[in-house]
This record gives sequence, C-alpha cells and structure tokens, in this order.
Amino acid sequence: MFADKTELKKYKPWIMNRADPYVYKHVDGTYFFTASVPEYDRIILRRSETLAGLADAEEHIIWEKHESGVMSAHIWAPEIHCIEDRWYIYFAAGEKEDIWNIRPFVLECKGDPVAGKWEERGKIQRAADDMYSFGSFSLDATTFDVNGRRYLVWAEKPGRSDQVSNLYIAEMESPVKLKSAQVMLTSPDYDWERVEYWVNEGPAALIKNGKVYLTYSASATGSCYCVGMLTADQDADLLDPRSWKKSRYPIMKSDPDRGVFGPGHNSFTVSEDGKDIMVFHARQYEKITGDPLYDPNRHAMLAEVHWDMHGDPYFEPYLY
Repeated sequence: MFADKTELKKYKPWIMNRADPYVYKHVDGTYFFTASVPEYDRIILRRSETLAGLADAEEHIIWEKHESGVMSAHIWAPEIHCIEDRWYIYFAAGEKEDIWNIRPFVLECKGDPVAGKWEERGKIQRAADDMYSFGSFSLDATTFDVNGRRYLVWAEKPGRSDQVSNLYIAEMESPVKLKSAQVMLTSPDYDWERVEYWVNEGPAALIKNGKVYLTYSASATGSCYCVGMLTADQDADLLDPRSWKKSRYPIMKSDPDRGVFGPGHNSFTVSEDGKDIMVFHARQYEKITGDPLYDPNRHAMLAEVHWDMHGDPYFEPYLY
C-alpha cells in the first residue's frame, strides 16, 4: 500500500462513455469489446489483436433497437461469447411502451462476429418446469462454464413493485435455453448494498485456483455504486446457495484520491502476458445532475487483479 497519498495515481479512462464494459478474449488471442452506449439504443462491437488496441479500434454497430415493442428501449449490458463455434450476445432490453419491462435477450452469429449477420433469438428461454424465470425486471445476464456445465447468472426483481434486485443462477441446456429452475444466490443484505436502492446486479465470473469468484454491483448507480463478491469451490454444487460465501465488504468502491466514483458492472479478461484484468466502469466526478442512470460519463477502465498466498484475488488500487 502507499504510505503517502501524493504517490497515488489517478485512474485514467480506457474507453470513454462506455458503461457495463465486457471484454472477451477468443482462443486465437483476439480481443472483443462491447458495452452499453449512453443512448441505450444499439449494440456495438470492437475487435483488436491486443487488449490496449481496443481503445482505438473501429467501433461497429452490429444491431439496433426496434422502433416499438420488445427490444425497443433500454438496450443494456451486452456480453459477447463464443459457444460451440457460434457467437452469442446476451443483453437486456425494455419496450418503448413500457421501458421498465426489461428481459434478457440473445443474438446469434454463425459467421464473423464483426462482419457477419446477427440473428435475433428472442428472450432466453426458461426451463420447461420453471414457471418463474425472468420476471418483469430481469437483466445483466452472464454465462460461464465450470466442469463442463454452463450456467447463467442474472439480476431480477422478484415482483413488479418490489424495489429489491437479487442475483439468480440456473444451469443452461443450450446457449439460448435454461435447463434448471432458477435459484437465488444473493439478496442485498449489507448497508453498502442498500444505498438509495436495494440492489445486487451486474454479475461477472472469474474462475481460477479451483474456485469461482462471482463479482456483482450493489446500490444505486451514483457514487455509492460498488462491487461485491461471492466465492464458491469449483467442484461444489453451484446451484446450491449454501456453496457460496459472500464477502462482508465491497471489493471495490469510490476512491476520490484516485478519481474513481461509482465503480461497477465489471468483467474479467486476461492480458497478452497472462495477467488477470478487471474491466469496469466508473465516473471521474461525484456530483451528478439528474438521474445517474442517464449521465453519459461512465467510462470503461482497467485494473490488474492480484492474488494472495491462499490463491484468492484482492483488489489493491494498482493500475494496469
């Protein structure tokens, strides 16, 4: 740690005005970047041979919102994945006629993800025996594979008038359909998860050293926004909430000395030299005029993940 705060360096935005950043590193080493745009009206994609190169890479619009009906408002938090040699983008969307009627949707591409055609696969399909998946406010779906089983984790409010957002998990039957019923992993329990709103959202998985680390964002989207973490053994039953342990305190929060306010909704990737990298968004100022959700200045930033002697991650304020 730094003894003298004058030695602290400010975080610098990596990609401007791009919230909910997601970076995917393909098996051939190619990096892909997508994120929410301030207008919430389209899905963008960048590609580069290097992680740093994504900052200046050409940005392609690969899909735009509908004029009305489903997928016509609040296009949020896209993620790109390559599963079974096909490309998928998971994202959340509302309706122009009911902007908060938000659900998780899927796009599929069988060819080149930048130049190829993306097909709408509709809402993620719930399991046949699950009557409750994806309530009226469901978003921030992420997917990951552990021991040959693919899982989906997402945020959802359990009732339309309920102001609590929880995280749920289910096993996937295919890239577009769930296999198991949803199970609640975590609800906002601590004071830092209940500032203005009671929120757990924006999950991201880091799998290493025999464990699954699931980070998530908490509280309202202003300077109180922060990152918490759940941990489970890789060989445990990940559909059993008892397999997961929640960290008592946030692993990342606002740091005025570094010019970071409201860090959250992160993803993980690996640099060319094998370092684990946390990709997150944050603002460079604390006070916001109006609704923080519509403030455009959430920028994508990078930080290196460090590992302690027990093989667990820690998030010291070192820059990447």
